Amino acid sequence: MTITAPAPAPAAPEALAERLARVPRPAPRLSNVISYGAIIVILALGVWSFIGLDYSLKSLDTTVKNINRFLAMATPLQWPGWEVAGERQADGTTTYVTTWVGMEPIWQMGLTIVITLALVIAGTALAAALSVPVAYGAARNTTPNGAVMVLCRTIGVVARAIPDVVFVVILAFLWFNSGTLPAIVAIGLHSVGMISKMFADAIEQIDEGPRLAIRAAGGSRSQEFWSGVLPQVLPAWIAIALHRADINLRGTVILGVVGVVGIGYELDGALHGGPAGMRRVIPIVVIIIVLCVLFEIVSSLLRTRLLNVQPTGKGLGDTVARSVRRRAGASRSVPGADAAASGTVSVAQARNQRIEAAMHRPWDRARIGNTLWIWAGIVLVIGAFLYAAPDVSKMLNPSWNELVDPARDRAIWPPHFGSRSVADVGAAVLTTIQIAFAATLMAAIISAVVGPLSARNVAPNSWVRNAFRGIALFIRAIPDLVVAILFIIAAGIGPQAGALALGIGGVGLLAKLIGDSMEEVPAGPERALTSGGSTRTQVFFSSTVPLSVPAMVGHLLYLLEQNIRSATLLGIVGAGGIGFLLLNALQGRHFDEVLAYVLVIIGMVVIVEGASMLIRRALK
Repeated sequence: MTITAPAPAPAAPEALAERLARVPRPAPRLSNVISYGAIIVILALGVWSFIGLDYSLKSLDTTVKNINRFLAMATPLQWPGWEVAGERQADGTTTYVTTWVGMEPIWQMGLTIVITLALVIAGTALAAALSVPVAYGAARNTTPNGAVMVLCRTIGVVARAIPDVVFVVILAFLWFNSGTLPAIVAIGLHSVGMISKMFADAIEQIDEGPRLAIRAAGGSRSQEFWSGVLPQVLPAWIAIALHRADINLRGTVILGVVGVVGIGYELDGALHGGPAGMRRVIPIVVIIIVLCVLFEIVSSLLRTRLLNVQPTGKGLGDTVARSVRRRAGASRSVPGADAAASGTVSVAQARNQRIEAAMHRPWDRARIGNTLWIWAGIVLVIGAFLYAAPDVSKMLNPSWNELVDPARDRAIWPPHFGSRSVADVGAAVLTTIQIAFAATLMAAIISAVVGPLSARNVAPNSWVRNAFRGIALFIRAIPDLVVAILFIIAAGIGPQAGALALGIGGVGLLAKLIGDSMEEVPAGPERALTSGGSTRTQVFFSSTVPLSVPAMVGHLLYLLEQNIRSATLLGIVGAGGIGFLLLNALQGRHFDEVLAYVLVIIGMVVIVEGASMLIRRALK
């Protein structure tokens, strides 16, 4: 006879709660502490910046009055091909008459757009060519030694920090009367900073097998690069170059301030052309926006066509490209990929099948089409150089003495601040930093609403999600620098207008990134809370937000870095800060002061990027 011990009585709820209370809670992860600490610091500095920039109801009222005055001066709009004339009436009012003047202004605007695109394409192509050796030396797996890696990475940081307007003015002074050459070289040198960094990242992510196999067979370093590295990174490099061309097109607006031909020069001339010119401002801005949007769409379609990949970017171009790709059907299947996915062959066998297929690719319709597109791109780059017609001979006889002779008034060395004291320069740097932090705070506050409601797992229904995604998409499609310049001119010169413009422009990017981060969190914790009876609000604050915080910190840091650079550029068009001091030195051709301010900007960018890099490392 077996005697079974009675089951223990269930513990009372009070005893169970007391027992659970005695269980020590696990210490918070260091990455979580750093994440929340970084968010608090960024938001606190944003509030401090708001106070420092003297935002108030009075300044807001002044901004509204300035915008109304600008709109009164800028209307009625004068589009290319039309002329607006005002007639003073007896009662003191002005009646405007719009008259068609012919196709000549439209043709001239078309030529202006063509020369703008030519400068962008030629400058980006030059940057891509210059970035290859820099990226090869900066990548950890291809650099000859540590000294070369440090040197190449320093080149990238310095090129990113120096605005392209500085390159333009200095090169135009060295190569006097050289046409478009300074603009092309300036775009190329400044773009090396971003392109070389992304090229190096692509090199570090390659499959090391082919390169090491070539080395084991006795191949040289050049053979390793051309046969083991380049075939793997070429698709990514093409995508990076196309993306940078889109950025450079938006940046040509700033170059117009220092006299570079193109659509930016037309905008600057309209802004300083009196009442008749002001009526051309909004039409030119609309043309720039449409041009940038079309260029982005074409760039994304080209990446999709040439690389046969699904677009994953956040911009309007990639969104349109994804829609076109879905309508066209799924991409061509890659030999071996389906078999590997189904498990019928190993991953190694599937890779061998892909390599074998790549070595014996038939000249089918897709390959012929891609080859034609590649050659069309090469012809386009050559055509851009020919149309821009840079006077390359000027590079052989630069006016170095004007820059390096200390006895001359325009000597670049030794650097100094001219009539400005160190305190003045420090105050200007502080203003630039405050513009960036205030803009980041504004974008973060608005994106904290728009971003989550555009996420599939947070929005209450598809209508709300699509509406807020549409808001972010619309803001992101508009070139931020273009809108910022227009906003500064309309709302009034000063750092408040610059911060407000950058803050609104940053919503498109940050809201999209936040929404994507929340959609990518693991679904398990959310389902567990939902099955336990938690409300949508409880699920959001207990699972979705905590799991997406590290990613959101990275997004905030990225936006802050971008705003630091943009605040410097906006200072050139009236937002104040270090950019304003730099513009004064450039206009006076005081290159010793230019160098001093550039060194300050480089230091500011290096400090911000270094702090951002340390925080990102701590979050891993």
